[in-house]
Amino acid sequence: MSNLRTRIIDTIRINGPMPVSLYMLMCLHDPREGYYATRPAINTDFTTAPETSQVFGELIGLWAAHEWMALGKPTPFHLIELGPGRGVMMADALRAAAAVPGFLDAAHIALVEASPALREEQSTRLARYSPQHFEDIDAVPPGPSIILANEFLDCLAIRQFVRDSSGWRERQVGVDRAGYLAFGIGPPADLPPHLTSIGDQVEAAPALESFTDAIARRFRQHPGRALVIDYGPDDHSPTDTLRAYATGRQVPPLSDPGATDLTADVDFPRLARLCDEQQLMVHGPVTQQHFLARLGARQRMENIQRLNPDRTSEIRAAVEKLVSPKEMGTRFKVVCLSPPGAETPPGF
Repeated sequence: MSNLRTRIIDTIRINGPMPVSLYMLMCLHDPREGYYATRPAINTDFTTAPETSQVFGELIGLWAAHEWMALGKPTPFHLIELGPGRGVMMADALRAAAAVPGFLDAAHIALVEASPALREEQSTRLARYSPQHFEDIDAVPPGPSIILANEFLDCLAIRQFVRDSSGWRERQVGVDRAGYLAFGIGPPADLPPHLTSIGDQVEAAPALESFTDAIARRFRQHPGRALVIDYGPDDHSPTDTLRAYATGRQVPPLSDPGATDLTADVDFPRLARLCDEQQLMVHGPVTQQHFLARLGARQRMENIQRLNPDRTSEIRAAVEKLVSPKEMGTRFKVVCLSPPGAETPPGF
């Protein structure tokens, strides 16, 4: 039994069952044994779009350069990435955006990353761009900014609720008679605001509100854009989507605390309603297939194939994974958050 599992069980025995959100926070962010502190296993436990094909990051970089020009080429400006993983997307984005005169000179690279191990890898991969690391968006100095968040919101801790004859109750993590972690149901509870339940289960990430608040604060002071790419339904709040992954396989979420990646669908309708309260414009969601196609994914793929004629099939297969409805094409959604009055950005 891992030390983290033992500590979680001890906490439950002392304080009673814990909400799913606290369990996720301990598993992912415990400084000694949490997943992000000890196992930066991107492309091992799971594969992201930037790790699938360079086309993804290059198109994001060109999108960011276009938006920088649309903002009037502010110099300097902050190019912020939330949860940059191994730094692959930012490296590909900056390589492509270098074709736009003045962009790299104006960009201050700001990386919001919780994992010490990933921070080290990002610093190495992006050393030529002198990136700076920050704990959260608010810690990044004020100024014009373009914010990129690919598979960031799906890692936010969630609360889960189940409805029975007495009303809504919060799902909790407890300990069963055999001493194993197990899901259970707590006392009656009020649902967080802005949820749209379509049945007797629903879940919400409390930090989604903090995320929109932080974006709105920045954009009230300075111009900017925030591009969010993640998975989840676009017409209702998620129901029961907590999942765990290890070495590319889905495993039970309670099976190995700290050793598996925990994730849940993003609530795009709730995100839109929270943004509306903050007077942020929301473009999208559109599917990743639609977004990348509008940015010229096929043309970019063909250019790379011409430069690598011995890898044409491999390159095509990787891009197909990004855009195919059978792969990532329609499961992943893209939204752009903007200050009031902003024009519709490319891809939407």
